[in-house]
Amino acid sequence: MEPRRIRTVDYHTGGEPFRIVTDVPPLHAPTVAQKRIEAIADPDVDGLRALLCSEPRGHADMYGGFITEPDDEGAHFGVLFWHKDGFSTACGHGTIALGAWAVNSGLVEASPDGVTEVVIDVPSGRVTARVHSSADGRVSSVDFINVASYELHPYVEIPTSAGPVASRISYGGALYAHVEASTLGLSVTGADLPRLIELSREIKVVLNAGEHSRHPSDERLDGIYGVIFFDDHGEDEHGNVVQRNVTVFADGEVDRSPCGSGTCARIATLAATERLDEEHHLVHHSIVGSTFIGRIVERTDVEGLEAVVPMVTGTAFMTGEHHFHVDPDDEMTPGFVLR
Repeated sequence: MEPRRIRTVDYHTGGEPFRIVTDVPPLHAPTVAQKRIEAIADPDVDGLRALLCSEPRGHADMYGGFITEPDDEGAHFGVLFWHKDGFSTACGHGTIALGAWAVNSGLVEASPDGVTEVVIDVPSGRVTARVHSSADGRVSSVDFINVASYELHPYVEIPTSAGPVASRISYGGALYAHVEASTLGLSVTGADLPRLIELSREIKVVLNAGEHSRHPSDERLDGIYGVIFFDDHGEDEHGNVVQRNVTVFADGEVDRSPCGSGTCARIATLAATERLDEEHHLVHHSIVGSTFIGRIVERTDVEGLEAVVPMVTGTAFMTGEHHFHVDPDDEMTPGFVLR
């Protein structure tokens, strides 16, 4: 048998990797949300995910997306987001990377006015990457305009090994728990990261066993995807909220960026608590020092819940291209994950 060959294009958004794959085993479900369910059960598709985010070809914190057909002609393409533990429903940093990739690759023709909208179907709905380019055609930034986001639970007390923890639960394309790190005697630093990872696992186990992990209308979106630990630095001289966060998602996976969908969830909670309005923005720093800017585009409601349409601005850069080989005699296929 000949070796299997897989080509990927890799980007990073604020330090967080995003591995783009266009040659994907066929999926037949009519929508991207249904394709996600199909992919989870398909050994070929899930096996490709495992191959690309497991060592020796990936690592425990690898992230990526499979390009698919969109739901209809209203979007340029669809995407299935994946990580070492499965397929996620939303990914803001990935959407920013996909916007840059679509314009850089010529998949979507760049607008002569320097602002190109790339419309993408993702499992949580239809999102837009608004790509800004300079006069010489270089992508300078990307706005990620997400699905409507909202706070679900303003106060949930969670027992942990560090004592009771107060959390808020909000939706930004996926469900997130928000915990101020200082309430645990910790901060968003590399030194405290191992303990934050431990606590994220404890928090998710408790929340996912109860009603606070349920999406109000779509059971496919059930489950606490990530825990956002944040340091609150108040407001800057212009009244903009300044925070530093680390989002721990899936099973202990750490987002190096400020987390796109997590930032949307933070925007929803800050709007619900009247910390953020349309005249100001969220300056959202990550654990590695990268920054997203979050804004409220509009206010709306979702099934009686007050909601906002959030926009997150960041940058993404290509880091390389891979031609992976899988030797049929390689016993370490799809690979392994060390954490």
